Amino acid sequence: MSFTLEIGSKAPDFLLPATDGQTYSLQSFSGSPVLVVFFTCNHCPYVVGSDEVTRQTAEKFKEHGVTFVGINANSEITHPDDSFEHMVKRMEEQRFPWVYLRDRTQEAAKAYGALRTPHFYVFDTDRKLVYTGRGVDNPREVSKMTTNDLERALSELVSGKPVSISLTNPIGCNVKWEGQDAHWMPADACDLV
Repeated sequence: MSFTLEIGSKAPDFLLPATDGQTYSLQSFSGSPVLVVFFTCNHCPYVVGSDEVTRQTAEKFKEHGVTFVGINANSEITHPDDSFEHMVKRMEEQRFPWVYLRDRTQEAAKAYGALRTPHFYVFDTDRKLVYTGRGVDNPREVSKMTTNDLERALSELVSGKPVSISLTNPIGCNVKWEGQDAHWMPADACDLV
């Protein structure tokens, strides 16, 4: 079995606290026909560089019933800026159109096989994975991006078409795993394509 969730797999459940003071599970989003779960954080330049594009995509597809859920699984020991307190502050400042969850135990990150920040997972109505990988091809400098893979996948999905490219490699900083060097990746983590 590969480290990252494979296309066609069911969305793993989670029970995580959010910056809004609530706790959410997969069931919390059952009213949404399409769910985008993405692993993100507070500090990564690839996240910060592409947050506004992610915001635009989330807002564009909201009318189609697409819900975005951001999960920060980074170790705050490795990167103190990724603490829950900093998450709350960032959401107060940025007011992103998604729920922002804290995966302190990193269990959700392991269940999904998150490789980098950001790393996107798109699930259909049956909560089967139809796309995973990058949002855009140049998340650090979106002025130089040529492809928005996430938007393409969502456009196809909400139009009732099959997702033409279901796998791309996420581009960003690696997830900061607890007790490991900042650049460590699990042994079975590998490129998706």
